[in-house]
Amino acid sequence: MLGVRPFVEASVSRAIRLLELMEMLRRHRHPVTGAALAEELGITLRSLYRDIATMRGQGARIIGEPGVGYLLRPGFTLPPLNFTEEEAEALALGGQWVERHTDTALAKAARSALAKIAGALPPERRDEMAISGLHIIPASPAASEGVDLGLVRQAIRGERRLAIQYTDAREALTQRVIWPIALGYFERWRVVAAWCESRQAFRHFRTDRIGAAHILDGRYPRRRSELLREWKAAHIEQRTEDVTLLTKTGHR
Repeated sequence: MLGVRPFVEASVSRAIRLLELMEMLRRHRHPVTGAALAEELGITLRSLYRDIATMRGQGARIIGEPGVGYLLRPGFTLPPLNFTEEEAEALALGGQWVERHTDTALAKAARSALAKIAGALPPERRDEMAISGLHIIPASPAASEGVDLGLVRQAIRGERRLAIQYTDAREALTQRVIWPIALGYFERWRVVAAWCESRQAFRHFRTDRIGAAHILDGRYPRRRSELLREWKAAHIEQRTEDVTLLTKTGHR
């Protein structure tokens, strides 16, 4: 029986390593070489190839080959590792925020996700999540939505053009066609960041001011990742100008 404990420890160590390898592959959107993976894990290249073969045998959709690189296709999950107290609290707090500050579909998804996470935790960690002393306290009620946020998220994910009726700050009703790229959740408001075809510029639309909306056929002509980069760059530049103006004059 002297060899049992080293065998068990080696099995546990390899299981943890496989989970680490899975998380590493998830972080990469482009193929990563076996040598880079092996170096980060601190194992030999031969051991890495065995681990890749093992995960493929368990159903992981890992494409690639030696000398080319590896990429994990979506759709495969492994049980999570145990969470620390701070991680469990962060998950519980984040779930509370989503429940209180988003729409019905995301709130339901948050409750479901937290239930799944709790089910995978040992009993003591599960209890810590249930009786966490951290709570989200809403400062004011959120504005009622004028549009189905699920429809907006669908358009964002599919890179689809969205036709909307929008009431601006001057109470003027306008018809817009936008390319939605992001949805921001504030304490009271939800804001869609999008490229506006009529303005030929990035604009922000409060969802409580969107009266009607429907998704148009076909994807918008540019990739959302490219638009996001441009929007972020423009947003940061604008904030820098605002800070400079405030510093010089004390007002905008």
